Amino acid sequence: MLGGIGAQELLLILLVILLLFGAKKIPEMAQGLGKGMREFRKAMKETQDELTKPQSSGDEKKSDSQEKKTDSEEKK
Repeated sequence: MLGGIGAQELLLILLVILLLFGAKKIPEMAQGLGKGMREFRKAMKETQDELTKPQSSGDEKKSDSQEKKTDSEEKK
C-alpha cells in the first residue's frame, strides 16, 4: 500500500493517534491543517499571478504617479 505499510499497520497508527489526541482534538487539527493548505495555495496563486502579470502595468503605475504630481504642482 504505502511503501510496505499494510492495512493493519495503518489502522494501528490511526488508533494510536486517536488515543493520543482524543476524538475532539483530531477534527480541530484537521481543520487547522485545511486552513493552512488553503492559505498556502492562495499565496502560491498570488505569486504566480504577480510573476505572469504583463510588464506594461508597471509603466501605467509610473505614469499615474507622474500625473498626480503634475496635478498637485498645478494647484500650488
